[in-house]
Amino acid sequence: MTAESIHRPPLDEFDRGVLVGVLIGEGTFGGDGRQPHVTLRMHVRHEPLFRWLVDRFPRTRLYGPYTHGGRSYFQWMARGSALVHDVLPILEQRLSPDLDSHAAGRLEAMCQRYASYIERERGRGPAGGDRQSRGRPDSGDEED
Repeated sequence: MTAESIHRPPLDEFDRGVLVGVLIGEGTFGGDGRQPHVTLRMHVRHEPLFRWLVDRFPRTRLYGPYTHGGRSYFQWMARGSALVHDVLPILEQRLSPDLDSHAAGRLEAMCQRYASYIERERGRGPAGGDRQSRGRPDSGDEED
């Protein structure tokens, strides 16, 4: 058990529903060519929601606030172990074409494109090492 998993509050149905709902509406499913990631970028007025996400998924990262083009925003990212072991299982279980075919298709495309990475990371187990970047995320990502 890692330090992150020891302090992670148990997720209930509400928590899972908020995650899936927010990512359906505002999230992107993509990657940097090497590893997949799920990104959420929204105005700074949504900071409490971002803090809520980090509290429930402590291996994810919150970047910002940034100001660009007159817009101030935060960016939340799940990649590496945080994505594969913490976020992706919830999305795979709850995000179906019956719920939202567009978002389910984006998730499926990301999982297919990065299938070998996801398989390797799952083979390492939840404590397999967090390769989540600590720096500013790349801006040239392929996302939808």
